[in-house]
Amino acid sequence: MNQDLYIHNSLNRKKEKFEPINPPYVGLYVCGPTVYGEAHLGHARPAVTFDLLFRYLRHLGYKVRYVRNITDVGHLESDADEGEDKIAKKARLEKLEPMEIAEHYARSYHHNMDQMNVLRPNIEPRASGHIIEQQQMVKKILQNGYAYESNGSVYFDVEKYNRGHNYGKLSGRNIEELRANTRELEGQQEKKNPFDFALWKKAAPEHIMQWPSDWSSGFPGWHLECSAMSTKYLGHPFDIHGGGMDLVFPHHDCEIAQSTAAKGDESVHYWMHNNMVTINGQKMGKSLHNFITLNQFFSGDHQLLSKAFSPMTIRFFTLQAHYRSPLDFSSEALEAAEKGLDKLLKAGELIGSLPEGSQTDEDLEEMEKGFYQAMNDDMNTPVLFSRIFEMVRYINSVHQGEAQITGNDIPRLRRLYQVFVHDILGLERESKDDSGELPGELIEMILQIRLEAKKNKDFETADKIRDRLKDLGVIVKDTKDGYEWEIKR
Repeated sequence: MNQDLYIHNSLNRKKEKFEPINPPYVGLYVCGPTVYGEAHLGHARPAVTFDLLFRYLRHLGYKVRYVRNITDVGHLESDADEGEDKIAKKARLEKLEPMEIAEHYARSYHHNMDQMNVLRPNIEPRASGHIIEQQQMVKKILQNGYAYESNGSVYFDVEKYNRGHNYGKLSGRNIEELRANTRELEGQQEKKNPFDFALWKKAAPEHIMQWPSDWSSGFPGWHLECSAMSTKYLGHPFDIHGGGMDLVFPHHDCEIAQSTAAKGDESVHYWMHNNMVTINGQKMGKSLHNFITLNQFFSGDHQLLSKAFSPMTIRFFTLQAHYRSPLDFSSEALEAAEKGLDKLLKAGELIGSLPEGSQTDEDLEEMEKGFYQAMNDDMNTPVLFSRIFEMVRYINSVHQGEAQITGNDIPRLRRLYQVFVHDILGLERESKDDSGELPGELIEMILQIRLEAKKNKDFETADKIRDRLKDLGVIVKDTKDGYEWEIKR
């Protein structure tokens, strides 16, 4: 499919035509959660944003290897390499093993992402499972002269690196600014400069998570894990690195410096960042104690919520704003999103029963071009939705007898709806019963639509319906008389 996709490269601060290093293969790495608490809306936004990118790249015909990490060690309370490990602190407070905490919240995160129809990545590495790779990278950076050992810890020498490179090039910060704004903290005397960052930290005796190394018994720095794991699975260099805007500095600036110091040049061609979720203009996050967990959204159990909102409503709400724009939360905005989603999905249910006319009043080819233009313009979902709702108005007009569509164009309209609403935007009708299974009547209705598609030789739609049902646990077998189906438990 000949589509020119333009994405915003945070490194150059402009939209650029996406040109993969080794087409049709694409390497995509996204910073995943630190698993020490329940996922909130701030976690959902990058997950949905890069799920959209993953889906669209695959739709365009690229073979995508999507890697999203789990941080289960090394993320300290302070970016200045001080304080407790966040997971270890949670474990201490709850009197559990750190890996019990990590596993519990990782499972909770996966469950929430599944509820929101976020596709699983191809690979989901954990920092604790890649200690050797991180130690190897530390050794390489030391060997190349960009790090130093101090009292069993290893720090990146920002000042030395900056002499030949541009530290802070992603965020726009410079070393003079860092020198003026970084204060000396107690216990940091072992650093040459306060803005140097840890590659390996010597663990205190009471520190629960620690591993042997050439320097000390300790643990890797938070920034190091992504550099080591991304290049392990995607090679050097790779195409796209994504994450939230709050990670630009220091996390992603440090990643660029580490990879360049270890490998001689940068590892990432395109940096993409989603903007923040806000409440009354203030960033939503655990550190500010103003977050609402996804489970609270789904149950309605929070003082700021007027009611419970479904996972698909949260997904739709998230996609309504452009991923690089702030997303300001309010219960009223969610109620509007709920109504909009219902209108969108009801229109899709009408397509199979539209009355046929002698002509088609809409140019479906131009409609399709408009959809692609919006997606190719840095995934401009607000524009895409405005055009999709034009399609919704047309579907409703045909249904009410105010517009016409020929029988030959109905399969094309159905395919257009399927591709952009279901396959790319990932929006689905939530109609599972309490057992977690699709109701039999609904399955029969869907299979009748599939049968009609096959009769019209629209085998692409028929195959997509079969495959989507399979994803939901419904196995369909074609027979001479039509079909048979069963639920795979």
